[in-house]
Amino acid sequence: MASLASRVALVTGSTSGIGRGIAEHFAEIGAQVVITGRDSARGDQVLRAIRKKGGQAAFRAGDLTSSEACQALVGFTLKCYGKIDVLVNNAGDISRGTIEDTGIDTFDRQIAINLRAPFILLQAVIPHMKGRGGSIINIGSVNAYIGEPKLCSYSISKGGLMTLTKNAASYLNRYRIRVNQLNVGWTLTEGEERIKREEEQDPDWLSKALQTRPFGRLLTPADIAYAAAYFASNDGECITGSVLDLEQYPVGAPPNW
Repeated sequence: MASLASRVALVTGSTSGIGRGIAEHFAEIGAQVVITGRDSARGDQVLRAIRKKGGQAAFRAGDLTSSEACQALVGFTLKCYGKIDVLVNNAGDISRGTIEDTGIDTFDRQIAINLRAPFILLQAVIPHMKGRGGSIINIGSVNAYIGEPKLCSYSISKGGLMTLTKNAASYLNRYRIRVNQLNVGWTLTEGEERIKREEEQDPDWLSKALQTRPFGRLLTPADIAYAAAYFASNDGECITGSVLDLEQYPVGAPPNW
């Protein structure tokens, strides 16, 4: 198993779902973790869960549409632990909308959270990783390639994130700062369950969804956390600019019902 002993990791959007799974797993394998999100009550819940297992973590609330809030997160991490070794850009807005009905406000918000915030955070951590090295992991989506029609601006933001990953990696390798991306497929989180119930008005949506998956289940936050730990740890120390698709079907191949 990968080890993050003595590492400090900032994980955005970590009060629930994939981000929480990553934060908890990182703490379990030795990292000191900074948790962030907009909901302080949920943040405290994650803190208690990590500390109950003997892990080390701190929480700071913040809205990543604000550049000041992004920069303050890095400052908070340094204040708590004196350094930053790993940045996981996980926070994301998954609002629905097609090219016809996506409002400008929705588009702007998704770009701000899903793409602009990772850009700001990435810039902010560079001075603190220079001379030491570090790992930046962007949590993307298989929708980055084309995307579901109802996820128009979301898909655009994740495509941009993929380009940011490769562009930054090609520059930052001079400082031994690695930048990689996980393009995540259909993952079962509390947020996904809420959205599906609202969209489909079908209490049995999950059992039907599982019938379409070749391995009989959806991905879980733990699946994503294990992959993130590989990129964050010494196990992946010579890999940068990589985009790993975590999905049960090859991207571009239609499901074989």
